Amino acid sequence: MAQMIERIAALQDYDQYRDLHWEGSFEEYLQIVRERPSVTRNAFQRLYDMVIGAGQEEYIDNKKKIIRYNFFRDSIGSGRDAVFGLDIQLMRLVSVLRAAAEGYGPERRVILLHGPVGSSKSTIARLLKKGVEDYSRTPDGALYTFTWTNLEGTGMVSEKTEGGPAVTGLFPCPMHEEPLRLIPMEWRERAVKELGLGNEHVQVRTDGDLDPACRFIFKSLLERYKGDWARMIANHIRVRRILLSEKDRVGVGTFQPKDEKNQDSTELTGDINYRKIAEYGSDSDPRAFNFDGEFNIANRGIVEFVEVLKLDVAFLYDLLGASQEHRIKPKKFAQTDIDEVILGHTNEAEYKKLLANEFMEALRDRTIKIDVPYITRLSEEVRIYEKDFSQGKVRGKHVAPHTLEMGAMWAVLTRLEDPKKHNLTLLQKLKLYDGKVLPGYTQDTVKELRKDSRREGMDGISPRYVQDKLSNALVKDEEGCLNPFMVMNELEKGLRAHSLINSDDQRKRYSDLISVVKREYEDVVKNEVQRAISADEGEIAKLAANYVDNVRAHTLKEKVKNRYTGRDEEPDERLMRSIEEKIEVAESRKDDFRREIMNFIGALALEGKKFTYDTNDRLRRALELKLFEDKKDTIKFTSVVSNVVDRDTQEKIDAVKTRMIRNYGYCEICAKNVLDFVSSIFARGDVKA
Repeated sequence: MAQMIERIAALQDYDQYRDLHWEGSFEEYLQIVRERPSVTRNAFQRLYDMVIGAGQEEYIDNKKKIIRYNFFRDSIGSGRDAVFGLDIQLMRLVSVLRAAAEGYGPERRVILLHGPVGSSKSTIARLLKKGVEDYSRTPDGALYTFTWTNLEGTGMVSEKTEGGPAVTGLFPCPMHEEPLRLIPMEWRERAVKELGLGNEHVQVRTDGDLDPACRFIFKSLLERYKGDWARMIANHIRVRRILLSEKDRVGVGTFQPKDEKNQDSTELTGDINYRKIAEYGSDSDPRAFNFDGEFNIANRGIVEFVEVLKLDVAFLYDLLGASQEHRIKPKKFAQTDIDEVILGHTNEAEYKKLLANEFMEALRDRTIKIDVPYITRLSEEVRIYEKDFSQGKVRGKHVAPHTLEMGAMWAVLTRLEDPKKHNLTLLQKLKLYDGKVLPGYTQDTVKELRKDSRREGMDGISPRYVQDKLSNALVKDEEGCLNPFMVMNELEKGLRAHSLINSDDQRKRYSDLISVVKREYEDVVKNEVQRAISADEGEIAKLAANYVDNVRAHTLKEKVKNRYTGRDEEPDERLMRSIEEKIEVAESRKDDFRREIMNFIGALALEGKKFTYDTNDRLRRALELKLFEDKKDTIKFTSVVSNVVDRDTQEKIDAVKTRMIRNYGYCEICAKNVLDFVSSIFARGDVKA
């Protein structure tokens, strides 16, 4: 047994433990401040440095430089709390944190995340809270507080033996104050300057006063030592490192609205400990007060207000002083300094109530609103569902290709506004937003579309609804493979009872969009089956070489040598047109397209690269379609549908299935289902070039 305990104990890092639980004298702490003045940063500076310290990357989206902060991608290592598709909104949030860290004003405001339900507001708050916890455990994020010691016999603390820290003559600072606050305010600036604390990059923070309990002990001990501050500090102060933790109620607080009859503002600012009144003789003695309200315990860190605008008005008044003055008013005590980031979030309905309430102008004036809309970029929406439903995360089940993509596509379509110009369909708009290139449309088109759709992302279907329906489809699936049609059926059935759909017109619109997604899925799988049938790379390369030879001869007005007869012949116009027509190159545009191909080949040659059929995506698609047309009759689709398949056809079907499994991620079940589905379309003659 002892051996097993020893093996578990060997997992502990003692050096790290000692570092995280460092304790020392005030003199030793001043030495730490001299070496690392960043330990005295305020809450906003620490939060901003935490986000920036995780790294960032820049990219260009529609001619606009966007910064992606790694902190929000996967701050806790699991990916479950990552935020996708909101880089612009997160840039605004970080910009507010930076201005607050610099002391330009936002530090005196409530940061309000505003958006529809399920748009990641709570996730962002959770990431920031978890982030400051983890950051406080790193060397860069270290912060310190102090404990009053050797108080036995002073009358400062309880001498009873009921338990608790007072028995040993200790009194930990209840609000985890910065130790430099022990330097009297009138000396503080000079002391920092004369000791050479801080540097050109980091200024030592010296603002704020002690909380009422520490202030009481400070004054009493100073009188006892007849004003000898140095002796008092040496005999009664031990500085210690603190680790922020929401579970331990240190530096991280969360406040949720409750029933109006049961909520009390003391939940924010602390309450009297009635058991200690008899001991200390007065309910206005700070030692008889529990500084355990959310504002108190969140000092030095962050406090989150869940659905902040649902709070009673009395609570909102507490927010005003806490944000603007960085002070709170505990019952029967003077205003008390706090140092924390106040973060709230709310939905649109509650925010509209705030705008309509003329009595809440003061709160509106002290609020910085950051919109957190739904994602309007398909590829980012897909990543939300991949966290829980990607291959390998669904036990014993296979997720067919495009399943999550189709669910995400429908969700994004519900959030987009119909294009007012440019002759676009809603699906085309979605593709442009996702970075796809459509003929005739540019990045300027996308910028204009976004500018014309100010409310885009503030309405529509929440990711939670799609996640719920994916779960339903998985539970009902008996084949062991989840496919897009199962999910789309669940999405459509659920619309009848969706609690957030307010009208039949809206329900019909969402249902029609499912039909749009089904048609898109048909095109996608037809394309994949076509590619699987025409996936003989040797044949495509041969067809590509033949086409390029003819195009070169046509462009240079030369003849082509027939590979079989050796004779010089005119370029094969019929062959060239049969390929070009597959991608809708008009007769009048054929010469332009051929010159474009030759210029493309020439540009590759100048770069020292060799042209292959797949280097030009448009030509590759045309060649695949041409080869598919030539070969599709070798697989009798009517036979596949009727299940009457000869041996030769079965071998070809098996070859196509193998390619689909190998190249596109299908399993045996969904490959067969897709092939049956596409075969039924082709058998009806419904083939799109």
